Amino acid sequence: MSEMEYVTFEMEKAKHIALVAHDGKKKEMVEWCDRNKEILKGHFLCGTGTTARLISEKTGLPVKGYNSGPLGGDQQIGAKIVEGQIDFMVFLWDPLEAQPHDPDVKALLRIAVVYDIPVANNLATADFLLHSEYMGKPYARKVQNFNLTVQQRVEKMKEE
Repeated sequence: MSEMEYVTFEMEKAKHIALVAHDGKKKEMVEWCDRNKEILKGHFLCGTGTTARLISEKTGLPVKGYNSGPLGGDQQIGAKIVEGQIDFMVFLWDPLEAQPHDPDVKALLRIAVVYDIPVANNLATADFLLHSEYMGKPYARKVQNFNLTVQQRVEKMKEE
């Protein structure tokens, strides 16, 4: 495989962390942020609507808020991932509650995989990420160069 097949995204020492939680998980998210306030205050935090506001109000941590999930917040976070502005995401989703914006949730999780960012969907994984050796130092992740892949597919279709 050639180097052109990948694009490298550099995570700085201070990470950009997206915090997203469904209604049934917001309390857990706020409590997790409060327990980990000393670590989190050294990073840039953002989140969807109510989650960002609650974390900020209850913990004093600065959290950039986007729209609520059903009103496009999931898509705003996804766009930031595509732009290389989110390094990892803690997304506490409620597996026992149907979500009216489920397609947005799936799109957000899909884009996180496409851009190879770490995602925690539960508190145990969030703890492992936050206490990883990579939290305190830069990290480079390689992402498939999808522009090249699409270009190659177009060329192949022209040949057929």
